[in-house]
Amino acid sequence: MDNAAHTTTTTTEARGLAPEHTPRMNIGKLAPEVYRAVLALNTASEKGVDPVIAELVKIRASQINHCAFCLDMHTKDALAAGETVERVVQLSAWEESRHFYTEKELAAIELTEAVTVLTDGFVPDAVYERAAAHFEETELAHLIGLIATINVWNRFAVTSRALPGHYTPGMYKKA
Repeated sequence: MDNAAHTTTTTTEARGLAPEHTPRMNIGKLAPEVYRAVLALNTASEKGVDPVIAELVKIRASQINHCAFCLDMHTKDALAAGETVERVVQLSAWEESRHFYTEKELAAIELTEAVTVLTDGFVPDAVYERAAAHFEETELAHLIGLIATINVWNRFAVTSRALPGHYTPGMYKKA
């Protein structure tokens, strides 16, 4: 166990919190070509999306998918980039907290939900049309790519039981 995990485990146990779970695997080490491919898709998608909207999308998809690892990462990244605690907290109830977001952000959040929850059948035309009204076509294509990519990351992290709580903003950025 590395020192950070040991310190956190010791601290959580001392505070009476449940112990951390054990990750199942490290997909990046076991399938590096898959990890690099998704990372390349992520990088390409992000280039066309406003960074504030990108973090809101990543947080909202991660909330829907119950991905604690990605929630830890993207809320910390958003706050470090200047996002407000209030907007991050209200994101899970955005429909009742619309006044915290721009119409463009709301269109991206709504599209994120529709793309993430495909079990509802499809992305409704009205949702797509609202997004298309706020994003030029290339930007919308990048946004859809970003939404798809965070869903891949969520599925990797949830399935492998990636351990939340140890991320610090920027730790995965290339030097």
